[in-house]
Amino acid sequence: MAEKGIKSFFGPDYREVEVGKIITLCDDEPLLLASGAEISSFPVAYQTYGNLNRDKNNAILVCHGLTGDQYAAQKHPVTGKPGWWKQIIGKGKALDTEKYFIICTNVLGGCMGTLGPKDINPETKKPYNLDFPVITVSDMVNVQKLLVEKLEIDKLLCVIGGSMGGMQVLQWATAYPESIYSAVPIACAARHTAQNIAFHEIGRQAIMADPNWCGGSYINEKKFPSGGLSVARMTAHVTYLSESALHRKFGRELQDRSKISFGFDADFQIESYLRYQGITFVERFDPNSYLYITRAMDYFDLTSEHSSLDNAFKNTKASFCIVSFSSDWLFPTQEAKQIVRALAGTGSDISFVEIETDKGHDAFLLDEPEFYRTVAGFIKKVAKKAGL
Repeated sequence: MAEKGIKSFFGPDYREVEVGKIITLCDDEPLLLASGAEISSFPVAYQTYGNLNRDKNNAILVCHGLTGDQYAAQKHPVTGKPGWWKQIIGKGKALDTEKYFIICTNVLGGCMGTLGPKDINPETKKPYNLDFPVITVSDMVNVQKLLVEKLEIDKLLCVIGGSMGGMQVLQWATAYPESIYSAVPIACAARHTAQNIAFHEIGRQAIMADPNWCGGSYINEKKFPSGGLSVARMTAHVTYLSESALHRKFGRELQDRSKISFGFDADFQIESYLRYQGITFVERFDPNSYLYITRAMDYFDLTSEHSSLDNAFKNTKASFCIVSFSSDWLFPTQEAKQIVRALAGTGSDISFVEIETDKGHDAFLLDEPEFYRTVAGFIKKVAKKAGL
């Protein structure tokens, strides 16, 4: 069913890298997107960990964040770094690969093998660039649902993810309530705030202001807006951290010098750190994908879509474990509590945990033992309830 060895290019040097398992979806009937556009016969890249059992009821879908991809628990083919959720997925871990079948897909609009703006438009035989249709979180989830069906899985044991991944979890719970036993939305909200949209807009404008962006056609021109994409990443990365974590880790310490330079090199360690984050990001992410995926997050709004948040969850009977982090100012705890209140009248089994930490929004990707225990305990309870 899956095809391997598909290649995609990355970074300013346009090097090719294999992106793993690929499934082609919608060969017979196109998928209608929220924008009204249609896509057909398109690739979806994914990875799996563990084995699907005979009853096909032990599958867990992991949804990645804005800059993540399907390589959640294995070495990344571009960076060579370990999977972004290696702390959670694996033998004996919270998402135990000896018990569960873990699926992680690259989202629609991404750049690790799933259809996105750098892929070839069959009508023009050139990269889509900005001709790629604008996408939404609901479009991403609809594609994931098609993949799950292709794998002949009727009901997922759990859908779990943080940040934009958490948005996908909430979309699953509202769009396909009969298709999941449980949901774990982490460090997310039911809608994007004006502040979050503002930070995304700064990042997009940085990319589009780079002369090498070429109106989105940098691939055709064999150029790459490295500077703009790097600044976008630096800006976003600041929002993933907390002030106390930044102070604890960097303070005002100088970088490789004993006194200030009276210039604009990276005098401070925090400057050097952010520049490193920007440079390494450029090597693995497509600038136009960044535009499209941030826009999808901006458009996410369950309250508007369903007239009220209560209405959004009225049909769900899934068990929920909602997790927030005390120092997350990008998706603060008060927004997680809004989801809890909306779920209160559904009859669902609801757990809510605020993890005390100074690591900020990125805490779900970092070393947080209480978070691991929370997820492990919830999954174990859900598995028992499902008869596993």
